[in-house]
Amino acid sequence: MKERIVRRREFIALLGGAAAIGPFGARAEPPRERILYFTHSAGYRHDVIPLSREILTQLGKNSGVFDVTATEDPSEFSTGNLQRYAAVMFYTSGELPMSGDQKAALLNFVRSGRGFLGVHSATDTFYNWPDYLDLVGGYFNGHPWHQAVTIEVADRSDPLVAFLGNSLQVADEIYQIRDFDYRGSRVLLRLDPSSVDLGKTGVHQRSYGWPLAWKRSYGEGRVFYTALGHEASVWRDARYQQILTNAILWSMRR
Repeated sequence: MKERIVRRREFIALLGGAAAIGPFGARAEPPRERILYFTHSAGYRHDVIPLSREILTQLGKNSGVFDVTATEDPSEFSTGNLQRYAAVMFYTSGELPMSGDQKAALLNFVRSGRGFLGVHSATDTFYNWPDYLDLVGGYFNGHPWHQAVTIEVADRSDPLVAFLGNSLQVADEIYQIRDFDYRGSRVLLRLDPSSVDLGKTGVHQRSYGWPLAWKRSYGEGRVFYTALGHEASVWRDARYQQILTNAILWSMRR
């Protein structure tokens, strides 16, 4: 009888030790992925950039999946530094002061399977670097409209934008895109031309219309771009924030 009591006490002690360690099968939360948000302006600088940093940081916290590191320092673009990130996002303009090695590091980063995202003036960037056009898929070609417009959801089956339904109303600076790789890109959002004045000076009508968001592949990597994001009201719009969150997660294969 005494031996049974001792064994019972030992068993209870073991259970207590296990409880102190933690529940059976419990796992530590995986570390968050890191996103590099690059906002260097070599051309026009957008007033909304500080707000965009704050919002992206909050979106990362809300997701529980990624953290955002914002920088304007091109030296971050080295092969070693980029290994710390799952994706890079540009809100940039002009001919950025990046060396040949830094440019190559960015391209190799995406080709190897990481993500690249461009916001608004990311297509108003690196006109003198053809490889960048191959990466992002098109160049800025004027913004004749700065107003409320109707935006068509071009691919309602795509999970990045399916939650929007058929269309949405947005007031923003509306980009036109030239040299668009429509064969290699999947258009997600497109301007409804009936919501603007097509006779306005500077309007360029093209066979692919006015794409405002698309995704594409670059090597093994995933690329997303949206022309929206000039106005602070757009950044504060829950729909825009959801698009960006979805795109970031998609670019990281999450």
